[in-house]
Amino acid sequence: IIGCEDSLSLHELQTQFEQVEIAAVCQCAGNSRGFFQPRVPGGQWGNGAMGNAKWKGVRLRDLLQKAGMKDDVRQVRFDGLDQPVAEATPDFRKSLNLDDAIQKEVLVAHSMNGEPLPMLNGFPLRLVVPGWFATYWVKMLNDIEVLNETDQNFWTAKAYRLPADPCHCSEPGEALTGTIPVGRMTVRSFITNVENTQTVKGGKALTIKGIAFDQGYGIDRVLFSIDGGQQWQSARLGTDYGDFSFRPWEVKFTPETGRDYALQSLAINRIAS
Repeated sequence: IIGCEDSLSLHELQTQFEQVEIAAVCQCAGNSRGFFQPRVPGGQWGNGAMGNAKWKGVRLRDLLQKAGMKDDVRQVRFDGLDQPVAEATPDFRKSLNLDDAIQKEVLVAHSMNGEPLPMLNGFPLRLVVPGWFATYWVKMLNDIEVLNETDQNFWTAKAYRLPADPCHCSEPGEALTGTIPVGRMTVRSFITNVENTQTVKGGKALTIKGIAFDQGYGIDRVLFSIDGGQQWQSARLGTDYGDFSFRPWEVKFTPETGRDYALQSLAINRIAS
């Protein structure tokens, strides 16, 4: 890892700094894009572009403190060992504002679920930014650079951006007046053991299971509906693995034979409760 002209080996990271472990969701900024209407460009993900794991490493702020920084630092930029597949493609680098980068939960991780990072998950090191979309979770992390001005590289200034209005949304074909970088995740919930159009046996109690998560406030409640959101009931929350983790939930209901149901779940995080 190189930052402020200092270099550290993987062994030094594992032995010379406090080791921290946190459970956190890593979710692609394009998760569920395949369901958008009208269709939008990009990988046509279903709901599976996310995962939850225990990440272990050192706090980024501890590394920055060791390297030393001047008072004019505005952002911290991260680069990995990967190279563009096409000559015209800019090198993938991402930046965080300094105040976000030095939060206690932001890690340079070397382990995942108690084992060294797998190659596909960023071996030997990756940035872990709990509560933020995965575009910031730079894999094969090799370089950390502090900036005294706002980063203007393509992947921060041009790509992975949202409309700048309060809902971060726009009508198809509508001209954008401004954009902001993709940042923290919003609260979400999923039903995980029943698929759309699935047929189940009537007259028999059915346990619906799911997960919920947000940007780090933690899940307070999950509500469940069998009629498309007209009526709601509370689901039972499972084990709390931490504010940045999946929170499992389940609820039981008995479907009637010959009837259709529109199942929905709604997660409410602690800041909204």
